[in-house]
Amino acid sequence: MSELKITLACSEYDHVVDLLTGAVRVKGVDLNCLTLTTEELFFRTTRFQDFDVAEMSFARYVAMLASGNDSLVGLPVFPSRMFRQSAVFVQADSTIASPADLDGARIGVPEWAQTAGVYVRGWLSEDEGVDLKSVDWFQGGVNDAGREETFTQEIARDFKITRVKDRSLTDMLLAGDLDALIAAPPPAIVEQGDTRIRPLINDSSQVEEAWFNKTGIYPIMHLIVLKREIYESEPWVARNLYTAFESARINSLERLRTRNASRIALPWAHDAIARAERVFGHDWFPYGVEANRPSLDAFVRYAASQGLCAAPVTVGDLFPERVLQSHRV
Repeated sequence: MSELKITLACSEYDHVVDLLTGAVRVKGVDLNCLTLTTEELFFRTTRFQDFDVAEMSFARYVAMLASGNDSLVGLPVFPSRMFRQSAVFVQADSTIASPADLDGARIGVPEWAQTAGVYVRGWLSEDEGVDLKSVDWFQGGVNDAGREETFTQEIARDFKITRVKDRSLTDMLLAGDLDALIAAPPPAIVEQGDTRIRPLINDSSQVEEAWFNKTGIYPIMHLIVLKREIYESEPWVARNLYTAFESARINSLERLRTRNASRIALPWAHDAIARAERVFGHDWFPYGVEANRPSLDAFVRYAASQGLCAAPVTVGDLFPERVLQSHRV
């Protein structure tokens, strides 16, 4: 019996690399793997659906579903997840001292439907008391002028959002035309050592750990999606893909725990692993729905309150039932 030929496009994460190299195989599938930057992945997946299976922005997937576009089927595989309390930047001499001070401020965002920004705004609103509708929002390129909202569905009509085409948000912040900027990754000049802009929160990992302990949220940035036409014609593929991604993830965590060699070029990596296990438990990077229920529930709530959803979406709408259920022995 011949295998189904499909193409997977994603970034080269250690917890995915066994799929990319063929060390882990998807049963019944001849997998052609492409590694691309997240920017190219998201653009081509959102606009053109160039790939059979792809890594995708979680926010754009939720917004697409809410708009009635179900051409992609989500798998509860989350290759990228990061806390984002570190993603708020202000001028070095700003009088803004805390997140609560952003109420009524002028804030730049690269895209309203950027997943990192959704989590930041959710945290500002629910945990720091910022009224998001009191803020003047400016959407544009962080480093370069002219960035457009990739998700073209009308969104966030109840918020004050100005599209900026002729200036970068970094330039606006430096000129005093913005009070703050939400940026993931940080502005290029910050990464180059420019000290005129600083993170609003120092030692953000301590704040993020406290927030996790309070809420249970470990933010999910990306997920894996499958073209619906393939899912409808070959529904078994979804579960087999999930199983293979899960095997690759488990292999990666076991490699990281190995102490006989430095698996990653990072000193004191095992101190970081010990901290992760202390905070999150033995499995600190889980896939699936139930292990990620607080994060998923929070995100669909944030997305709805921030105008990304044209219709209500629940966690149960995000993934097919045949992936969520498994046999037991």
